[in-house]
Amino acid sequence: MGFGGPIGLIVVGLILALAFNQQQVGPLEVTTLGWILVVAGALWLVLTVVQQNTRRRHVTTATTTDAQGRQATTQRSTESDPPPPAV
Repeated sequence: MGFGGPIGLIVVGLILALAFNQQQVGPLEVTTLGWILVVAGALWLVLTVVQQNTRRRHVTTATTTDAQGRQATTQRSTESDPPPPAV
């Protein structure tokens, strides 16, 4: 997931909130809708940043069976940091 969606939502919200002066479309006030979009975009942006900065954990489980029918299970877990963002 990238940053384009939340930033676009924030931009559209700011345009609606700051470019219109107390205009209403039916029961809906345009500036209020703009601020709601700004807040939603900011929350989306924060969630995206948090998700991309969390450690990734991978667990691999392998089960092997020998000739006598005995099973052995091994489990390996690795944690990795996400790669840095491309510049």
